[in-house]
Amino acid sequence: MRDKQMERWNTYEPFFVVLGDKKVADIVITNHARSRWTDRVESEKTGFEDICAYLWDKLKNGGIEPYYRNEQDVYLIDDDLVMVAEFSPLDNEMDLAGGIIHKMIVVTFLGRMSETIELRDLKSYYSWLRHSRRMTLIKNSRKRK
Repeated sequence: MRDKQMERWNTYEPFFVVLGDKKVADIVITNHARSRWTDRVESEKTGFEDICAYLWDKLKNGGIEPYYRNEQDVYLIDDDLVMVAEFSPLDNEMDLAGGIIHKMIVVTFLGRMSETIELRDLKSYYSWLRHSRRMTLIKNSRKRK
């Protein structure tokens, strides 16, 4: 979804918002991200348009920042909501200086740090998830024997 509310000053240059070293001109929400939004963020405004409008607003106001300094995939929205996103270059579109413009593909929403305390340290959260899944698999294999 591109920004429908902005009026361009120059019709030759596409509109983009800078996020780190990327110039974001489009947002794509995956089905998985939409279902996670419904489960973990908000249950009323759950359409793709609603989520994109929220993310555009946060991008324009500087409310999205990287979770870790060197991490390129995980982002924090308003220092609370944790989101995983990937970037891919837009075909045949560049800014006036010839720089690449990207679309942000939102993979999933992990949840709010204020509600899920484990999200405050993602590395330990992921290791805990791997451990709990492995233990579940071990328990299930014991039951089958």
